[in-house]
Amino acid sequence: MSGEGCSHSGRNYASLIGSVRSGPQVISPSMREQRMREVADALWHHLDSRRVSWLGFYLKVAGKDEMILGPRRDKPACSPIGMHGMCGRGWIERQPIVIRDVRTLGGNYIACDPRDLSELVIPLFESDGSCWGVFDADSYETGSFDSADVEGITNVLTHAGLSAPQQRHASILFL
Repeated sequence: MSGEGCSHSGRNYASLIGSVRSGPQVISPSMREQRMREVADALWHHLDSRRVSWLGFYLKVAGKDEMILGPRRDKPACSPIGMHGMCGRGWIERQPIVIRDVRTLGGNYIACDPRDLSELVIPLFESDGSCWGVFDADSYETGSFDSADVEGITNVLTHAGLSAPQQRHASILFL
């Protein structure tokens, strides 16, 4: 395995699971906004000391090739966004993406904050396996996210009822 996929963040997400636990099922779309806010707040406080500059949710707009901004921390972000960026790619390919250095992406990077240097995208699934949106996090540091972050945040999102538990990520795309 290359060093890109190895765990090195040292972040412990287990403590967050109890504070966001919903149950074994994905919560209904009508309950999602409040839960997304709770999870965004919990993750923001948990990751803040690790120089995460932004985190939040993007929701796929039905019938359009775009996503709109959902609950987030701690500053505004682009909305709507097209499906050509990393959030769109995570939604289309149904797999998490860890971008070590966003400067390598060229036109495939939607820069809401030009100071951001790394990004993490995790798709969110309904119980039927369809993808309804993505969780997105940015950092001012290169290499800020790794496979341990994907696993930890996915577990938090699953336990919060924001993504189906049976949708485990067989692979992570490292860019």
